[in-house]
Amino acid sequence: MAKIDVSIETEDKPAPPPKHPNTCPGCHSHYRDDELERAQWVCAQCGHHFPMRARARIASLVDDGTFYEEAADLHSEDPLGFFDLRPYTERLAEAEMSTGLADAIVIGQGSIEGRGCELAVMDFAFMGGSMGSAVGEKFSRACDSAAERGVPLVTVTSSGGARMQEGILALMQLPKTVCAVEDLHDAGQAMLSVMAHPTTGGVLASFATLGDVLLAEPGALMSFAGPRVVQELTREKLSEDFGRAEQNLRFGQIDAIVPRPELRATLGRLLRIFNAPV
Repeated sequence: MAKIDVSIETEDKPAPPPKHPNTCPGCHSHYRDDELERAQWVCAQCGHHFPMRARARIASLVDDGTFYEEAADLHSEDPLGFFDLRPYTERLAEAEMSTGLADAIVIGQGSIEGRGCELAVMDFAFMGGSMGSAVGEKFSRACDSAAERGVPLVTVTSSGGARMQEGILALMQLPKTVCAVEDLHDAGQAMLSVMAHPTTGGVLASFATLGDVLLAEPGALMSFAGPRVVQELTREKLSEDFGRAEQNLRFGQIDAIVPRPELRATLGRLLRIFNAPV
């Protein structure tokens, strides 16, 4: 008797187990937190750069005991009373509780290899590093502080762009931060820009790319829109490294790609050039 196939195809397959955040997406090596912390959150096997929190990054760059945070009490507000699935105020409170930060950027004074500088370091963990009014204001204050003290500004960006919950007020931070960098340059001071993964949207289109020296971490996405969006719009197949630091370097849009363990020494050399004694 012929067999009758009564099997039913279904897409209701069990979801794969969630990936652990300490598992390298490049080589699948797994690490403990303390191992990654000692390695500055870089995979020892393949060199993949894991996301790095703002305070940990500052600690890896500045000389011990030299960092003094500024505008630490500056928080975002909800000027539009924005509500999507949840109130914006609730999202802000959750981000503050989970990250311990007032907003997506930390600014302050410090020294790198004995050279004074101002730092402005973004944290992607706070609402995707999005730039709202508070982020724009803190960055502008960092520019003002660097100009007043007569030292260069070191920025480290990691952002998905402007913060949608603040609408036009977030978009106005683009010209505001551009003007702040121009004022810094008018004061005779340099800006050293380090772009980490990802640096996209309004942050890339404003102050991130205005540095006197543009550095990037390996594999960092640096594109106004992501590859998926660009491919859907253009209907063209994109290169494997579209928008990545490596492609930007080939096209001459950045000056160098610097692995994270070498970043402090690189910034130290640049600060000696731009902040040389008169």
